[in-house]
Amino acid sequence: MEFQTKIILISLAISFVTALIVIPILRKLKIGQLERKEGPRSHLNKQGTPTMGGIIMTITILIVGILVFINYSKSEDIMQKQVAIKFIPLVISTICFGMIGLIDDFKKLIGKNTDGLKPAYKMLGLLIVSVAFSIYLTQILHIELETYIPFFKVYITLPIWLYIPFVVFVMLATTNAVNLTDGIDGLSTSVTTIIITCLTVIGIIFGIKEISIFGSILIGACLGFLIFNLHPAKVFMGDTGSLLLGGAIASMAIYLKMPILIAIIAIVPVIETLSVMIQVRHFKKTGERVFKMTPIHHHFELSGWNENKIVSVFSIITLICCIIGLIAI
Repeated sequence: MEFQTKIILISLAISFVTALIVIPILRKLKIGQLERKEGPRSHLNKQGTPTMGGIIMTITILIVGILVFINYSKSEDIMQKQVAIKFIPLVISTICFGMIGLIDDFKKLIGKNTDGLKPAYKMLGLLIVSVAFSIYLTQILHIELETYIPFFKVYITLPIWLYIPFVVFVMLATTNAVNLTDGIDGLSTSVTTIIITCLTVIGIIFGIKEISIFGSILIGACLGFLIFNLHPAKVFMGDTGSLLLGGAIASMAIYLKMPILIAIIAIVPVIETLSVMIQVRHFKKTGERVFKMTPIHHHFELSGWNENKIVSVFSIITLICCIIGLIAI
């Protein structure tokens, strides 16, 4: 536990220093937020705030990840070397998801619109990373094809022809859900930090060192970024950050053989996604809206809640659900 604490503090420090360097560069390059015209009017004054801040987390993960890899790979202990090897796919998959978000953000800025990558291209990129990760786990690391059932506390073994599509679905769903959660200062960062902390604790409980180390890096990176992302935000994570964090959560949960647990501990991103689906379906059927605006955090925003209240309430809900998730294992 002491080692994980050191990693969190080192990661936090690097994230903080990186933010101090990167944010002025983003501002100088005029890499600013483009607000949707159909979004809340209160968000129009955020136009021009530096975005693509997910780069800060990406750099932190790379720096600390390399340091951890070098430290463990130099060890004469075979078990320590194994941690270094198993640590690699978690870092690579997370960074790759972030890179897809980076391309999406870059397209938005170049085109001076909020569309970015075409949805089909974006999903194709996410699909490729998800398939590659699932194949690496099953064919290279030879991970057992087990999935933990929360509350029942049993594992079920899936045939590989079902396991890989299931893993891919979880990764696609999680990345898109976290992406939808990003829309208010500090919301996505706060919620995902709590979720990642929960998965890290599970890694510690089950003695899966690569998860506890990777999670610790992410926690520190998120906390360092959150200092600048809280309302009023000095930087936004963009799709670079939201897809990176969504990919990290999915990768950790799948590696732990607990992807179903995401439905419990990531209840806020799940509800955000469901609100969009319900709104679209109901509007197509009746021409009327269920919510004032979706994702649902905008509904509360238009109902009079300020951003800090939404972030606080959603974070508390996430914390409660993470406690329930820990009980469920």
